[in-house]
Amino acid sequence: MSSYVLGLQEIDRTQVSVVGGKGAHLGELSRIEGVRVPAGFCVTTDAFRRLMADTPSIGEQVEHLAGLGPDDREGIRARSAEIRRVIEDIAMPDDLAAAITGAVAGLGADVACAVRSSATAEDLPGASFAGQQDTYLNVVGPAAVLRHVSRCWASLFTERAVAYRLRNGFDHRKVHMGVVVQRMVFPEAAGVLFTADPVTSDRKVVSVEAGFGLGEALVSGLVNADSFKVRDGEIVARSIAVKQRAIHAVPGGGTQERLIEPAQQERPALTDAQVVRLARLGRAIEAHFGRPQDIEWCLTDDDFHIVQSRPITTLFPIPETDDGENHVYVSVGHQQMMTDPMTPLGLSVWQLTTPRPMAEAGGRLFVDVTPQLASPTNRAGFLEVLGKSDPLIEDALRTVVDRDGFIPPPSGEEPPPIPGVAPVTVETDPALVAGLIEQCETSIAAVRREIRTRSGVELIDFILADFQELRRILFDPRGHQVIMAAMQATWWLNERLWEWLGEKNPADTLSQSVPHNVTSEMGLALLDVADAIRPHPDVVAFLQEVDHDDFLDDLAGLDGGREARDAIVAYLDKYGMRCVGEIDITRSRWSERPAMLLPMILSHVRNFEPGAGERRFEQGRQEASAKEQDLLARLRALPDGERKAEETKRRIDLVRTYTGYREYPKYGMVSRYFVYKQALLAEAERLVRAGVLGERDDVFFLRLRELREVVRTNRVDDELIRRRKEAFRSYAALTPPRVLTSDGEAVSGSYRRDGLPDGALVGLPVSAGTVEGRARVILDLATADVEPGDILVTAYTDPSWSPLFVAIAGLVTEVGGLMTHGAVIAREYGLPAVVGVERATRAIRDGQRIRVNGTDGFIEILTP
Repeated sequence: MSSYVLGLQEIDRTQVSVVGGKGAHLGELSRIEGVRVPAGFCVTTDAFRRLMADTPSIGEQVEHLAGLGPDDREGIRARSAEIRRVIEDIAMPDDLAAAITGAVAGLGADVACAVRSSATAEDLPGASFAGQQDTYLNVVGPAAVLRHVSRCWASLFTERAVAYRLRNGFDHRKVHMGVVVQRMVFPEAAGVLFTADPVTSDRKVVSVEAGFGLGEALVSGLVNADSFKVRDGEIVARSIAVKQRAIHAVPGGGTQERLIEPAQQERPALTDAQVVRLARLGRAIEAHFGRPQDIEWCLTDDDFHIVQSRPITTLFPIPETDDGENHVYVSVGHQQMMTDPMTPLGLSVWQLTTPRPMAEAGGRLFVDVTPQLASPTNRAGFLEVLGKSDPLIEDALRTVVDRDGFIPPPSGEEPPPIPGVAPVTVETDPALVAGLIEQCETSIAAVRREIRTRSGVELIDFILADFQELRRILFDPRGHQVIMAAMQATWWLNERLWEWLGEKNPADTLSQSVPHNVTSEMGLALLDVADAIRPHPDVVAFLQEVDHDDFLDDLAGLDGGREARDAIVAYLDKYGMRCVGEIDITRSRWSERPAMLLPMILSHVRNFEPGAGERRFEQGRQEASAKEQDLLARLRALPDGERKAEETKRRIDLVRTYTGYREYPKYGMVSRYFVYKQALLAEAERLVRAGVLGERDDVFFLRLRELREVVRTNRVDDELIRRRKEAFRSYAALTPPRVLTSDGEAVSGSYRRDGLPDGALVGLPVSAGTVEGRARVILDLATADVEPGDILVTAYTDPSWSPLFVAIAGLVTEVGGLMTHGAVIAREYGLPAVVGVERATRAIRDGQRIRVNGTDGFIEILTP
């Protein structure tokens, strides 16, 4: 065949650039023993390039298309329609038409064909592009095939395809179109098969959907499908749908929707034996491609034809193990309020920080909790402590534990005791917290001094050695006692005062405005920065127009600019190491991009009066004090009241003395990370100047010990960095599960609560009180624009969001637990808060009026 046409038997999976993703997969499928693929050929991307080269006006219009934004619907609609019209109207060159019609003749006289688009950015591991281009069925005759090849080329520029590429960062000019032409199959039944459960992601389950006639009826949503689940060669679940319609081919070309006879509507489209056989075929295809597949199939005369197989791009990866055993993993990101993917350098630095082994998957970290679940002595306490932090994780783990045979028997070696189970007996001692903070600050000052003179291999070795000091400070047993004493005192107060006085979550009020909470102090300190800026209109006007991070030096020439600059710089000196996702050392810090703070500063300038920070803290302190006096007085009036009041007072003192320190260890860790990062970036810049790295941020895609080797040899694997960048981009589209099994199943939990209002969104109550207000759904802190009385609704918050908390009336997050940072700061500021609300940012629309019940843990949407 010519360079414009290749038979399927000539094609393999490596030829995506030649025939597009669909064509390459079909060619590879045709090579698998036992897999039947309808005969056919591919019109290559050379033919498409020939068309584009012969018509320069198309290239000019594609250039204009590239300048549009993904949400410019009108612009996309107009430009894409014009490009499609031009392509479909072009007369196909004679030699190209002859190559295609000759290949059609090779399929048989007057054969009916399926003509299908096959773009080079389609059916890829990181982006399926499913449904973005067109397919035409039952195309009869060479002339009709030529017309539909042109339509397939034009479908590269449908509105949905253009918007998809713009949204996912694919260059229109670098995506080309092949076309698959195959002999048409006229099936009795057709459908799709997933070699992993598309709902739970369980890799051990094959999911089959089937209907009568052509598969387009299922793909288009015209009919409900029969559904089967197959595990280990057995059907473990089935649902037979009432199938009222089917799509069939029409003599002479095209397709037609037909009604199914009533007596046949509830008949299964496949027999059980056919389902099992199809699942076995799917497993063979999966084994060949080396990853789970989404497969389209047809059944004719009890024989299965495979018409497409593509990788399933939505599955969350599984941590790699080589022991063949079952494992259960808990997400670290859900504990650390960082569910975004981390770069390889970020992952390696975090793993060097934590003493506990962690597994990697999808750019995230997980802890294998199988030993704790397998231990009869540890399991109950482990689940109880987890449940107090995140009930959804606890419930998901109980689901796994209740399954017969999944959790292995105890190994005989008991895992270490669970922190928080054993009671902590430390007494109230303010000097203990002051000493821990001083120890941390002294240590960070020392590392700042000592790292300045290091470079090259000596620098990397210094950082690797310093992790021992970082861990010594971060995991100081005295600090652990302080944190656990505060947590256990909180639990005690909420349980006992509910029992004795009917008070729900009184510890939330008692923990307002506690000393030494570096994160809440950071939020209040930004109000002080706003106070320094507010009196100077020229500065305010200038900051409203800032669009770069070098604005600080420009302030000096403005009236009041020096005072404003000094206030911002002083803030950055203390808190500039913070940012969203700060446990990833590679994330941009406020000191590196100070413009990130401006929306919050300007909001404070607009919405607050001078001295608001000090007043806010004092108000919280007074509310806590009044609550304490009220509780103690009511307790003393009870039988045995003096003892109850005395025990309660001791717990209140523990909460108020020690709760603030909960935020400090992470602040110290992130401060140290920033010292490391500045030194590593200086080293990366040296490597760029030496021509070793292409750009400074390439260093983020090397693990720390790999970076040492690059520094030592002045050599780097550019292909490794390229692959890791590509993988990192693909991980961003994935949502990590709270609980993941070694079968790949993302196990969901539920709150199992009754008595809630109809339609309420349920979550974990972490800060008491009820508030109504306007929902502000914010996914990016840099775009946050809130006014007093607004309720923040977001995916998760970490310490970098705390400055926003002073301007809101309530908090709703999708991720979080009782002692995660957002919950701690919400209690500190007295904000009603509910966390762990599944899909909150989609269920609640920006601007809706909502009611947050932070005492009982639910949200009501008050306006449609």
